Amino acid sequence: MTIEIVILAMVAAFLGLRLYSVLGKRTGHEQEHTPRSIEPRANERRPLDDAKPHIPDIVPAPAGTPEMVYDSSAEAGMREILAADRNFDVGRFVEGARAAYGMVLEAFWKGDKEELRLLCDDDVYESFVEVIDAREKRGEVLENQLVRIDNARISEAEYRRPVASITVQFDADIASVVRDKKGELIGGSLSDAAETHDVWTFSRDLSSANPNWLLDETDEA
Repeated sequence: MTIEIVILAMVAAFLGLRLYSVLGKRTGHEQEHTPRSIEPRANERRPLDDAKPHIPDIVPAPAGTPEMVYDSSAEAGMREILAADRNFDVGRFVEGARAAYGMVLEAFWKGDKEELRLLCDDDVYESFVEVIDAREKRGEVLENQLVRIDNARISEAEYRRPVASITVQFDADIASVVRDKKGELIGGSLSDAAETHDVWTFSRDLSSANPNWLLDETDEA
């Protein structure tokens, strides 16, 4: 593990990461953007000790790229992005995407608008804020926990000069609890987790000096 990745893990743990050069910088080692409901469905719940990793069908990255895998549907787009940005690192991008996934969820659950502002584009940010405001108006508090990310893989990639867009599917286990303003349990449980399959798209203007990738679309697989 490189020093950069160690630092990434430490900073992300305290939600201090700002996606600065995280999604795609080479280390040298190698519709409407509305957030979907993240409340797991009851029939998807399972005990935490029964959670098992999901193993997807994947293909190797092109020769000359870091040891990384992604769906064949993303291959053409990934080649175009790699050709347009010689500093782009596929493995580093996925590391950053995993960190960003956890950070965005935590910020959304806690109602941290400042954090979301730094991680999302305008449309996604406004959609998250709308949901947060409605939740706060009802006096509800989320006590969700991201138990684990079983898998994160690139499912789509596109380069429409100068903007690159990369879609990542996250297969994760999330435990959730909703309480009212009195602290009474409304629903959920932290003793079991729900399988969650999210599809998030990150984008960046490759012609810009700004290295940040922003979350610009969320969906459910």
